[in-house]
Amino acid sequence: MNERQNLASTKKTTKVHRQASKQINFRVSEPDYLKLARSAQTLNLSVPAFVKKKAQGARLVVPKIAAQDAQNITHQLAKIGGNLNQLAHHANQGGQVDLQALRDLQNEVQRVWQQLT
Repeated sequence: MNERQNLASTKKTTKVHRQASKQINFRVSEPDYLKLARSAQTLNLSVPAFVKKKAQGARLVVPKIAAQDAQNITHQLAKIGGNLNQLAHHANQGGQVDLQALRDLQNEVQRVWQQLT
């Protein structure tokens, strides 16, 4: 068996089931691509996702906070949630909840809220 037949025989012929079965390709100039890339990055989208949404007539709104800031806030909220769960677990076990710990959590939530407004 030659190499081409060998590759063909080992290749699986699976059919891909996609919701969108048609593909459209087009070319743009370098300046146009850079403009599309900047717009997509501003919206935290890939260039193909951005172009598809624009072609579908979607109204795209610039996020109020940058992606990195959103990631930091998400991390802070996760930490606050963990601390709150620990305090709730302790209280549900009949333990005394430290008032200072509750105040610290409240201050942390206030700091995150300030970042969002």
